Amino acid sequence: MRGATVFTHRRVEQVAPALAALRTAARDEGVELRFDERETAKHAIVSAPGVVADAEVANDVELCLVLGGDGTILRALRRYAGTGVPVFAVNFGEVGFLATVEPDELGDDGFHRALRRDFEVLSLPALSVEAGGGIHAAINDVSIHRKVGERVAHLAYGLDGAEVGRVRCDGLVVATPAGSTGYNLANGGPVLAWGVEGFAVSFIAPHSLAARALVVAPDDPLTIDNRSREAVDVTVDGVAAGELGPGESLTTRFLRDAGALAQEPGSSFYKRLRDKFGKLAA
Repeated sequence: MRGATVFTHRRVEQVAPALAALRTAARDEGVELRFDERETAKHAIVSAPGVVADAEVANDVELCLVLGGDGTILRALRRYAGTGVPVFAVNFGEVGFLATVEPDELGDDGFHRALRRDFEVLSLPALSVEAGGGIHAAINDVSIHRKVGERVAHLAYGLDGAEVGRVRCDGLVVATPAGSTGYNLANGGPVLAWGVEGFAVSFIAPHSLAARALVVAPDDPLTIDNRSREAVDVTVDGVAAGELGPGESLTTRFLRDAGALAQEPGSSFYKRLRDKFGKLAA
């Protein structure tokens, strides 16, 4: 039987009607829905024909369905990075910049079309970073910031083996095109259209008039050195990933074709930008 993984966010009552509609559509389309331990406990899922409770999150599925906001979508994209499994996301968050559709756009056949793979697939790049003893793939961004209550961080950054500058700041953000409209944009960093090969670097509260955001070529690795007396925190897509001690460094690299995001036919980055951020400005 064809299989699909399901991820949802923590507001169970908000997604319950959509989850019921998804289960009906999956039964109609002959697709087995797989819920891991967390999702099983959250929704009190019981195994039945076409539904697998306490399932391992496996790579041999046709699709990952997300009912949630950008945090949940990012979790799904990170989990299936490099596998080719597309993520079809219904926005139950605030902005939902990565979502495929809004709940009111599903219609009566939205889940049926998703399960039939009646959508386009956009390939998303990622950033690799080694932190906290492991290698992480960031779909949105990698951020480095001073610990709460500690002094301003002193960070040096270099590209292709050459130091570019040193900045006293609260931290810095390295963002993919998909993540350029998030933390990076809040820092005054550049918005990169989806399809641009490269990544952005912006600074959090820099104590310098010379610190400027920059766009980095895709094949140039970025090295960040902690010249502070204290450790600084490292987060990947908003999730704590470890820390960078005094005198330590980390390197981030651009990864092509890491994530697969389902899109409605005819959708575009610029329409998404207008619709999502135009609403916030209204």
